[in-house]
Amino acid sequence: MASPPVRTRSRLAPDERISEIMAVTRQLLSEKGYQNVVTSEVAERCGISEGTIYKYFDSKRELLARVAEEWFEEILGADENPPPGAGVRERLRQLVWKGLSIIRQEPSLSRFVLMELRSDPTYRSMRIYELNRRFTARIGDLLQEAVSTGLFRADVSVRLLRDMIFGCIEHRTWAYLRGEGDFSVDEAADGITNVIYRGMLMPGVQDEGASPQSKKKR
Repeated sequence: MASPPVRTRSRLAPDERISEIMAVTRQLLSEKGYQNVVTSEVAERCGISEGTIYKYFDSKRELLARVAEEWFEEILGADENPPPGAGVRERLRQLVWKGLSIIRQEPSLSRFVLMELRSDPTYRSMRIYELNRRFTARIGDLLQEAVSTGLFRADVSVRLLRDMIFGCIEHRTWAYLRGEGDFSVDEAADGITNVIYRGMLMPGVQDEGASPQSKKKR
């Protein structure tokens, strides 16, 4: 028995159609996880034939990768400047909090990037890799500033500190990404920030986060 014809909607310009396909795919990712996204359902929700999707994307994987890239571009484009006069501790916590909240808000996309794209041998040639580097560079730049100004010790490399931060973020969120529990973004951000900041603070330098009582004791 022949399949019923797809009810097509009004024609859209190519870039509008691409945006619609990606928006629907992102919604399905959120609902079902990347393993269960099928292009036939994307097409049905868009009111187009499945072949139309492959007119713009070579494969489902490419479509999902483009959705992930758009997500990273949103993250990088978000205007979240720290308050005027914010110190290194406050700015570090904001960036760590951002890294944790990204995963908390978009677990399906996070799983796809961490479990599928990052293990791809061609990952370093992908646009998503460059976008991720731009995000992680924000923490690297802040850590370098702290070392250069004498706030942090210089006996641990900035690269290693950055890797420690993101390794901790990933380890803290793995159970959540596997659907085995939840986590507190605020609690994790405080803990990671405190370990890095206090562990790297130069001896004799005032802790920016010290309470008025502890400042009096010094």
